[in-house]
Amino acid sequence: MIVMKFGGSSVADAACMGQVEALVRAALPQAPLVVLSAMGKTTNALFEAARTAEAGDLPGALAVQRRIMAAHRRAAGELFSGAVPEGLDTALTEHFGELELLLRGVALLRELSPRSMDAIASLGERLSTRIFAERLGAAWVDARMVLRTDATFGEAVPEPESIRGLAARLLAPLLGEGRVVVTQGYIGATEDGLTTTLGRGGSDFSAALFGAALGAREVQIWTDVEGVLTCDPRIVPEALPIPELSFAEAAELAAFGAKVLHPATIQPAVEARIPVTVRHTQRPAGRFTTISSEVRTGRPITALASRGPVTVLTVSSSRMLAQSGFLARLFEVFGRRGVSVDLVATAEVSVSLTVEADVPLKPLLQELTAFATVEASEGRAIIAAVGERLKSTPGLGARLLTALGDINVEMISMGANEINLSLVVRADQADEALRRLHRVLTEAA
Repeated sequence: MIVMKFGGSSVADAACMGQVEALVRAALPQAPLVVLSAMGKTTNALFEAARTAEAGDLPGALAVQRRIMAAHRRAAGELFSGAVPEGLDTALTEHFGELELLLRGVALLRELSPRSMDAIASLGERLSTRIFAERLGAAWVDARMVLRTDATFGEAVPEPESIRGLAARLLAPLLGEGRVVVTQGYIGATEDGLTTTLGRGGSDFSAALFGAALGAREVQIWTDVEGVLTCDPRIVPEALPIPELSFAEAAELAAFGAKVLHPATIQPAVEARIPVTVRHTQRPAGRFTTISSEVRTGRPITALASRGPVTVLTVSSSRMLAQSGFLARLFEVFGRRGVSVDLVATAEVSVSLTVEADVPLKPLLQELTAFATVEASEGRAIIAAVGERLKSTPGLGARLLTALGDINVEMISMGANEINLSLVVRADQADEALRRLHRVLTEAA
């Protein structure tokens, strides 16, 4: 069997759903499990409704709810030529009733807990899959019955062993040649049945988890691009498609800002040795990218990615010199405050590192300055060059740095990973840096 995941843009309206239906019907011999995101901007609208209710504006929240309801009923009406089946109509009514009750509760308490937000956000995927499953005449499975997670609401951590057992019991018997099962991405539930979400972009993660649990032959991520490109085409219009990526390359690109994949998507597929393909919903016969643990591309540079803004912290102290325990004390501060450190570069008496721009910087700096001098440089970006022969190609690093010309590189990280060279530049120079580096990429290909 295969897993076919379709994002929000692929199921944005009735016309888009019709295109997805054709793709799924063509895949019937492969016993597809279809994983859908919410329609279009539905998740954003649900967040808007929840926050409006939290502010005490119940009429405003219910107005957003009616807007969501109208869009889904309109899509259902178009798919069924105005004659929406009674069972689907009942299911939609129940879901919208649930949403209204949740919004009223939030407005009454003027409190929006992560647990309540997950319950509200889950409605998007449940609505889109109800409509699509009815259109296909397919089995509909509530992902919350299968995708078991912990209780970290908003960023739930899946429990693969539990998922494997539940998938074998609840999904596998429904799958077979000529049959389709439709379920949701992004959402799961705790053992106690509390609704959770995997974080924004988590539908790809869901697809990989289901694929690993069921031993799928392939996980297909259907989106609005023809696979993974050598750079963001909005920045570098001449970006090229990449036919194949190794899992290591894909993971690095995802972690450093490539928009096609959710970083956590990669790991379940890596462990199960399942290839992942990234395909264009409206161009199914077009180019696509295959990501596999079996791929060895051997390219000096495969692609470029960027992430920002980030903040560079340079921590200096003479106590670092020939003293044990300084770095342990330094990183203990970040660990205690739950701040993730990305790039790290060390010198004799200083350490430079990058953190996300939205970290609580003031209390972090106050604690660090108790034992060191700290300089913070905000508004920076990380540019990552990824390729299997990046480190082993003589002169390539020099060519990359030379290509940047008058763009100052404030930090360089390479060595912990042979396939990634990371450079830190000012965020307002990141796009131009990508364009210059991409010219080196095409010359090295």
